Amino acid sequence: MTGAQEFGAELTDFRRRVEELRTARAAPAQERPSVLDAALFELQHVVDVLVPRYEELAAAARAPDGARSDAREQQLLRALFQGLPVAAVLLDREAVVRRMNDAATRLFNTRAGYATGRPLTSSLRRDGQAALRSQVAAVARGEGGRSLTVRLSQPAAEGELRVTLAVLQPPGEPHPAVLAVFQPGVPAGASGAQGAREPRPGPDLAEVTRHAELLDLVDDMTAALLEGASSADGGPETVLARAAEVLHGRFADWVIADLAPEDPAGAPRRVVALGPPEAVGDRTASLAEQDPADCPLVLDALEDGVSALWASPPDAEAFGRDAAGAPVLVREEVTSLLCVPLRTSPTDPVRGALTLFRAGARTAFAMAEAGAADRVGRHIALALPRPRPGS
Repeated sequence: MTGAQEFGAELTDFRRRVEELRTARAAPAQERPSVLDAALFELQHVVDVLVPRYEELAAAARAPDGARSDAREQQLLRALFQGLPVAAVLLDREAVVRRMNDAATRLFNTRAGYATGRPLTSSLRRDGQAALRSQVAAVARGEGGRSLTVRLSQPAAEGELRVTLAVLQPPGEPHPAVLAVFQPGVPAGASGAQGAREPRPGPDLAEVTRHAELLDLVDDMTAALLEGASSADGGPETVLARAAEVLHGRFADWVIADLAPEDPAGAPRRVVALGPPEAVGDRTASLAEQDPADCPLVLDALEDGVSALWASPPDAEAFGRDAAGAPVLVREEVTSLLCVPLRTSPTDPVRGALTLFRAGARTAFAMAEAGAADRVGRHIALALPRPRPGS
């Protein structure tokens, strides 16, 4: 049997074992820890055996037929990753998401395409963010696999999550990646008497409520923008002011909107700055008069179309300073922020930037909320009047 045939047979056996694990999700709660241990063992088998064998075969294959075989094997490995019954996320050394399987998208309540390129720590409570970043960096440096306990930032039914980290060397890439596998803790009271019937799980009321709130927000934003489109005064300032009123207080403590220059030689300008009631006066005026060109986050959104989702912002200077020289994020005690470019599609020009702050004890923005903000940003961009030719 050739090396490729052996590898194919090993993959076939692995796929069969994964299918068995998928059916084990219906096992009683007291049996789930052993099922999760088996799933982690299979993941370690991928890291230690299947990936090195694949790399050897890929290096040996030079003919066109070999290249086509490599592509098929890569597709198979991707399918296996997506079909794993546990939440698995591929991270870089900075804990930024490179890939997320289907189980992970359900756990973190986000789309894989949206999560890619964003720090996974933004979905965790602040007390676990630094720990995860530190452990991911250590694993990426080759200091060995490890595990730790974290909690999601939103109040979820999962409770504590046990995350296990292992290093990977993706084929053809110079830097290692880190595979993170999340195991939900066994719910309290689930380890009942042997043979007792496990209660059928009901709907997650908190999750359903959050989803309904986001739908209501997007619906109210659409209604406000449509009402503005039917009025006589439909300039960009009016559109952004209407949008800010929908988001202010309800979704964020601070809502700040900036317009991109229509002339390449022009400068961006601030249109809206709404803060909490106690900030009315000098604090609000300071942000309203701030030059957006002094805010790195806003420039990234306007010039490069880069969005940001931060919990416990690591860079105090990311939104510039106020007139007295104090960093805005420090002065306002910002604990979470979103900054999204306003554009109708990823290939269209950026028309502006929408920045949202949450401060104090308010819950940090979750990935699902960031996804809703992206959709809201697109709706706002569609409502903005088109620039006149030659203007």
